[in-house]
Amino acid sequence: MTPLDRVLAYLQSRQETAVHELMGFLRIPTISTDAAHQQDMRTGAAWLCDRLARAGFDAARIEETPGGHPVVRACYRNRTAAPPRRRVVVYGHYDVQPVDPIGAWHYPPFSPQIVDGALYARGAADDKGQLYLQLLAAEAWLQATGDIPVDMEFLFEGEEEIGSPHLPAYLEAHVDDLQADAAVISDTPMYADDLPAICYGLRGLAALEVTVRGPQQDLHSGVYGGVVMNPAVVLAKLLGSLHDDQGRIRVPGFYDDVVPPDPFDWEVIANLPFSEGALKESLGVSKLSGEAGYSTLERMWLRPTLDINGIISGYTGPGEKTIIPAEASAKLSCRLVPNQDPRDIQRKIADYLQAQAPSGVTVSVQVSAGLAHSVRVPLSDPIMVAARRAVHDTFGVEPIFMRRGSSMAIIAQFQTLLRQTPLLMGFTGPHDNIHAPNEHFKLTDFHRGARTIAHLWHYYGQMVATP
Repeated sequence: MTPLDRVLAYLQSRQETAVHELMGFLRIPTISTDAAHQQDMRTGAAWLCDRLARAGFDAARIEETPGGHPVVRACYRNRTAAPPRRRVVVYGHYDVQPVDPIGAWHYPPFSPQIVDGALYARGAADDKGQLYLQLLAAEAWLQATGDIPVDMEFLFEGEEEIGSPHLPAYLEAHVDDLQADAAVISDTPMYADDLPAICYGLRGLAALEVTVRGPQQDLHSGVYGGVVMNPAVVLAKLLGSLHDDQGRIRVPGFYDDVVPPDPFDWEVIANLPFSEGALKESLGVSKLSGEAGYSTLERMWLRPTLDINGIISGYTGPGEKTIIPAEASAKLSCRLVPNQDPRDIQRKIADYLQAQAPSGVTVSVQVSAGLAHSVRVPLSDPIMVAARRAVHDTFGVEPIFMRRGSSMAIIAQFQTLLRQTPLLMGFTGPHDNIHAPNEHFKLTDFHRGARTIAHLWHYYGQMVATP
């Protein structure tokens, strides 16, 4: 039996135990955006640190970030192996999204349930389940063979769902001990069921909140209606002015730095199996829309966007309360493409909104510190070659190469600061409801993911690193 065969047998023998352990991890409500869960975040970090230590990894520890949730670290080094050896950073996040609307969940979000072969819980797919399969694959190599074909640094953070605001400073302070050839991240989905994907590009992110203020307090609409400017009406007009009738963003200079996609991007989209009808059905909508002149996948992956994420104003309880609200606010976010700078986009949107403000109200804009630059990964890198072989061995098909419209704030830091190639290879299904009620992870995908990562270390370890 080869070393890889022993690793795969080890994973197979521990499938039931692995799921049971993951369910314990999922019971911890590690919601990073909610201060009420501060202690839960520490409990989650402690659980993960203890699990890394029990797996046999060195220096498992919790490290603080200034003002933020802690980072969990561990490492593996074969100090007797002849150099050079490949070295990787395994990255993931143990924080999860809020669970609202709670009434839409079929099962309590932090009471994991297995239904029809899928594990339901908040964080099952994003990202505790995928983080955990990375740990399992590395543990399997160590326990089954006494070695892992590559050296590893485990870096698990607790702030990805809020834009990783404190992790860049942490990376800057730990550049030396995080030196590696590649960063391996399982936090993306497959393209379709049984059709795994390697993601070679992500859009960037810029977010902000606009607030319109009018009278010093809510006013009786029967007494003052028609006399003072209504902040909710003003906000609605401002938001309605952000796009023209063709879906193009009207903010001056928004598209100035957009870099057109290259021919490979167009080829990928042209060759992908894709059905607009199936997408509409899965989303529960009768029509798809967006910027004119582009296909659906082009709009999802290759074009920048500006969206309204939420609007707050006035009375929203049961019955009526006839007022003119004192203020109205909206949260906005943009997905950005290569060469667009998030801070520049925030400034341009803020300038546009404030320039449109009518007299009688004030308009203020608060920019979010959680930013992300877009990412593009070279397909020729050895980690990408090894990943392609690993996927084929496990799934029996070639992986899809694809870009995604979502953002991961820290990935650009792996490229620019740490000078590592990020491998974005996840195993959840495209309809596993990440960030939504009834999030789940099919157990077959969970186990196949662990096996794929085990194959990855086998192939990547065979590729001699540059001394």
